[in-house]
Amino acid sequence: MSKIILLDSIRSMQNVWAIFRNCDWAWFDKVLLTWTCPTPPRNDISKTALWAEWFIDWEYYKDPFEIIGKLKNEGYKIWSVELDERSIEYTKLFEKAEEKVVLVMWNEVSWVDKKILDMSDEIVIIPMRWKKESLNVSVAAWIVMYAVK
Repeated sequence: MSKIILLDSIRSMQNVWAIFRNCDWAWFDKVLLTWTCPTPPRNDISKTALWAEWFIDWEYYKDPFEIIGKLKNEGYKIWSVELDERSIEYTKLFEKAEEKVVLVMWNEVSWVDKKILDMSDEIVIIPMRWKKESLNVSVAAWIVMYAVK
């Protein structure tokens, strides 16, 4: 199985580095960084990532649409985490076993681009119990990564 996470314009270095660490725990193979995401190497990464940036493969793409299209053509299923009328609960991912998955996480200010949602095979939500509509992106990534087989 090949598992990739694509971070769409996540500007917070601490969130990006925490997701690198999540990848090690969840056996994700690669991090794709797009638009305004910070990239290694940086002196301030290792405290949060615990050096995961040294052994988790990563690539940077200015344009997320191009790399998502390429990965779809290679047989990857695109699963975006977003609140949308088509969203399924993340727990449904436990029932889905895919050989090649790209998990798309959003910039919490502008959310996942509609074009990416249209390219997605699944749109996934984490139901909220109170007043907020979202979790911190690194926490949300951890929860959904746990559900990806």
